[in-house]
Amino acid sequence: MYMDQFKLTGKVALVTGGSKGLGKAMARGLAEAGADIVIASRHENELKAALAEILEGTGRRGVYMVADMAKRDDVKALAQFALDKMGRVDVLINNAGTNVPQAVDAITDVEWDRIMEINLNSVMVLTRALVPQMKARKWGRVIHISSIMALVSNNARNIYSATKCALVGFARASALDLGESGVTVNCIAPGPFLTDLPASVLSKEEQDRFAKTTALNRWGDPKELVGTALLLATDAGSYITGATLVVDGGFTAR
Repeated sequence: MYMDQFKLTGKVALVTGGSKGLGKAMARGLAEAGADIVIASRHENELKAALAEILEGTGRRGVYMVADMAKRDDVKALAQFALDKMGRVDVLINNAGTNVPQAVDAITDVEWDRIMEINLNSVMVLTRALVPQMKARKWGRVIHISSIMALVSNNARNIYSATKCALVGFARASALDLGESGVTVNCIAPGPFLTDLPASVLSKEEQDRFAKTTALNRWGDPKELVGTALLLATDAGSYITGATLVVDGGFTAR
């Protein structure tokens, strides 16, 4: 009976950045739990292949949309696309994000604005667009993928840390706004998961050094984030809201 709390049969989940890495792993986990899936990213070839893998053997429905989260009109169109195609969105996972390391005295306006738009503004736009229909049904789950860089940081991670900290505050405030409507809002703060993003900005030496700073002495596999996502996306986590769950292999324990 308790395991039924982790089921999402009849629900629809939208995962941004769902074509690879953490987004793809979470989308697969949600589909296995019974949810129909909407994923979005910038590249149709990646989306098409990813959706097939996400849905394989689950019997669930799914659609994808090419969307650039740096473009406000694309984000608005994604929300409407999901509602038009699936009729509802019960679980929103704001996973899309990017990082361009720049020292504080080298930050460019172009990169500041672009990363803010992707990592923070798109989250607000999607959440704003999709929570009304969650409130109407008295059930909804909003999950922002923050980072341990919201809690600690590293050289030249000024813009990234600023956006990931902002998501924590945004989740806390939204949780208060939406609690009486049966909608929970939480953050997950992943640590060192070796997906495309950290692989693209960290040298091999940095990757090895980072792994050794965790209690488990290794990088995480994207599949290891799925359990946390399912907890927050289902009835199993119905009394968790306004929280940030750290999943970092013990990195912040040191």
